[in-house]
Amino acid sequence: MRFVSFPLSIILLLSTLGQFSYAAEQPVKVTSSANINPSVKARLASKSLLLGITKAGPDKLVAVGEHGHIILSSDAVNWQQADVPLQTTLTSVFFLDDSLGWAVGHDATILHSIDGGLTWKIQQYMPELQKPLFDIVFKSPTEGIAIGAYGLTFRTNDSGNTWQSEFHSEILPPSDAEYMAELKADDEDAYLDEAAFILPHFNRMFMDGRTLYMVGEVGLIVKSNDFGKSRQAFDSIYQGSFFDISRTQQGNLLVVGLRGHVFRSLLNGRPWKSRETNATALINDIVLSDDERIFLLANNGVLLESIDDGQTYRLKTQRDGKSLIGGIWFKGQLVAVSDVGIKIISL
Repeated sequence: MRFVSFPLSIILLLSTLGQFSYAAEQPVKVTSSANINPSVKARLASKSLLLGITKAGPDKLVAVGEHGHIILSSDAVNWQQADVPLQTTLTSVFFLDDSLGWAVGHDATILHSIDGGLTWKIQQYMPELQKPLFDIVFKSPTEGIAIGAYGLTFRTNDSGNTWQSEFHSEILPPSDAEYMAELKADDEDAYLDEAAFILPHFNRMFMDGRTLYMVGEVGLIVKSNDFGKSRQAFDSIYQGSFFDISRTQQGNLLVVGLRGHVFRSLLNGRPWKSRETNATALINDIVLSDDERIFLLANNGVLLESIDDGQTYRLKTQRDGKSLIGGIWFKGQLVAVSDVGIKIISL
């Protein structure tokens, strides 16, 4: 596998930055409670803007979206709205098992459930950051990581009771690394201001055994063998944003992003090969079925289906043209979230 290699001088500069050089490494939780109001129960919550969906065990779906909406279902048809303590837009949800779940969203929000998503409590809420979190993953009941805009990263080792922020200078391009090292030496306050915005957005994570993959802006593909504590960036294959990465049923990697771009790798990222989709819509999500099919969910109602492990795709545009933001394979059906809520896709 080939990764971006830096000259020795840049490696030495990076070492002066430190692996996690951003100052805010203290536990953080709720930093503003003045305007926190619980999410309002809405009869049409399942038809409102939803941004993430996952399974909580084999028999339950949990979806999240605007106004702090979290909804649950055992059949993808009838939905129950959860008790949520705030109205912030939620972007992603993760369940470790049928009980333990976490959701993230705007204002660096992190929520936690211990009852399969019926009720939630705030673990972190930081509106003053003005940055959203886009994804969260746990590898055990205690160890989790959340990522978001401008390289925003938070880590917990105690089930989310405390979260520590991290700044990963090792993924900076050499010129930016040199600039940051010089700025840190000359002006600590200016360095901290710059560190808050210099990293690209992290959009999605994928746990593959002990390996964690991340994708994001400017063609960022990162791998880590220590759950994100250290990160190695792949050589650039595309300058646009990536929004999802996954391993196919046959063990190959897929990464998807802007303007219908799809890349496939047979050998864990060496090399990546572009695959033709005949689509230009932004691809949001990769969904694997239990019958060897791969579905790519995209904006403008675009749905791409592959039956040959991601080598070729058939376009199946949805009539309503609504964006397919995320999805899950559930009891033999493709269930998607969209700007009009839950959609069971006819295949």
